This record gives sequence, structure tokens and C-alpha cells, in this order.
Amino acid sequence: MHSNLKRLKKFEPEIENLLEEILEGLNKPQKELPSKLFYDKKGSSLFDEICDLDEYYLTRTETSIMIENIEDICSILGNNSLLIELGSGSSKKTRLLLSGLQSPAGYAPIDISEEHLISSVNILAHDYPNLKILPVSADYTQPFSLPKFDFIYSKKVVYYPGSTIGNFEPDYASQFLNSIGHRLGKRTGLLIGLDLKKDKKILEDAYNDNKGITAEFNLNVLVRLNSELDTDFNIEEWKHCAFYNSKEGRIEMHLESLSNQDVQVNGDIVTFRKEETILTEYSYKYSIDDFKNLISESYNLEKVWTDEDSKFGILYFTVK
Repeated sequence: MHSNLKRLKKFEPEIENLLEEILEGLNKPQKELPSKLFYDKKGSSLFDEICDLDEYYLTRTETSIMIENIEDICSILGNNSLLIELGSGSSKKTRLLLSGLQSPAGYAPIDISEEHLISSVNILAHDYPNLKILPVSADYTQPFSLPKFDFIYSKKVVYYPGSTIGNFEPDYASQFLNSIGHRLGKRTGLLIGLDLKKDKKILEDAYNDNKGITAEFNLNVLVRLNSELDTDFNIEEWKHCAFYNSKEGRIEMHLESLSNQDVQVNGDIVTFRKEETILTEYSYKYSIDDFKNLISESYNLEKVWTDEDSKFGILYFTVK
């Protein structure tokens, strides 16, 4: 183990609670599954592939904004800051910050996929031998405790890239980010990636790639349920679909049943009609003003960086 890499802090969800959440979702009028099920080892790997797709402008655009503005971003974050990343994944964009910051005090990546996290932080620990790394394996939307930061830092910066905040309904997104602001207190910044409202075709193409990787990513939820829980989904009887709901301002990802079928879930039978869907993910799109107002209870907006087409924004807030 690298000397700069602290022992992994782990928070595992109770399997009974997860089963209860799944059954509750599958018994709603619009059946649904929690999007956190995407991110087992296979799903995390598929998402990394999605990020490199031609159609998936989000990662490419966010990264280009970071590269073009890295000096300005790092200047605002300041020296000796402690970076806390929500949903760290492969930490690719984080490297831009870690390389650009002057002597970052430490890095605490938080991710639900333990295997993916371990792989990522071991590489980072090798590449940044002077950086204190404090990994946490957790569903960051559920209660968990941060590591003990037993070193001096100038301020905490919560880094939340990828427009992952769009996966939550606006009321929950507001509650979630405001609660983080209350919890971490003053001397805390929030650097967040935000997918902005744009043409419907651009949005729908991003979630329906020609290679079918997003479809595989979506269907992998059922593969995972069959593997880890007591379910018997016939994967061949389902297909991926994604569309922009203009009324709600969000992309919706669904799995559509190709036949009338019954599925066993932990001893219960769930019935699906042909063409009935399971909602697996929302991805809300915002204007900058709408998002600023959404979290205004706890945050002041300090700076915005966008691409020239205003497809994507990186926003920096400070806790009031």
C-alpha cells in the first residue's frame, strides 16, 4: 500500500434495505429502479466507455472547459485546499485539478463502486506520491461519515463533475446540496459540472449511441440484479430507450418490456405488460439562473465557465 494512501473507509448498504427499495420501485404505477444500481464494476467500466463516445458531448465538453480554464479555476480554489469528490469514478478530470492546484492538502474520493475506487486511487497514489488520499466507498446520497482530516488545509472544496446532480429531481437536488453546505460549513466551496438546456436532438443522441454502449449500460442493471439478488429477468426480453421529456426538462432512461412477462424478485412476482417500462434514470438539464436559485439557501455563485456553445457549465459556489 502506498504511504500516502489511507485505508479505504467503507459504508455498505444493508441488502434488506436495497431489496426493499427495489421492490417499492417496481410496485409503483411507473415502475422504477434506483440509478445507483448502474455502478457495479461492469457498469462503471461501461460508463467510462460512454464518456469517450462521439455522441456523449458531456465529458468531452466539460474536460475542454477544464483544460482551457484550469489556471483560473485553480486560482479560485486556492492553495492547500482539500478536495472532496462525489462519485469519483476513474478520477480523470480530477487529475487536471490535482496537477493544476498549488500543493493540494488532500483528496477524498467518494464512490459507490468499491472495486473501481480501489483501482483508481492506487493509480493516483502512485502518480501523486505527495498527495494525501482518503478514499471512501459509499452511496453518498445516504448517511456516511467523512474521514478524519488530521492535517492543515485552507478550505474544503466539494467537486461534483459530470452533471451527476441532474440524476436527482430538483427538490431532492436542492435538499442534498444544501445539506452538504450546512454539514461542511463556511470555508467550503462547491465546484460542480452542469449540463445546460439545449436542442432536443443533441440530448437524445447522447443517450442513444450508435455502438449500443448506453443500451448495454442500462441493461446491465438487470444483469446485476440477476447476479447479486434473487431475480430472474430474461435480458433478451428487454430493450433500452431514452428520450427528452421537454415538459419536465429532463432526459429519461427506461427499460422496455418486449413481452407480457412475470419476474421473480426475492420471492415476490412482479408482472410486466408488453411495452411497459422501468424508469432507470433521470438527467435534468438546467439554465445557470435556475440552478443558482435552486441552491441559493446555502450557496453564493462566484464564477461560471462554459464552452462557446453554452452546452455545459462549470460553476463555483461558496457556502454562505
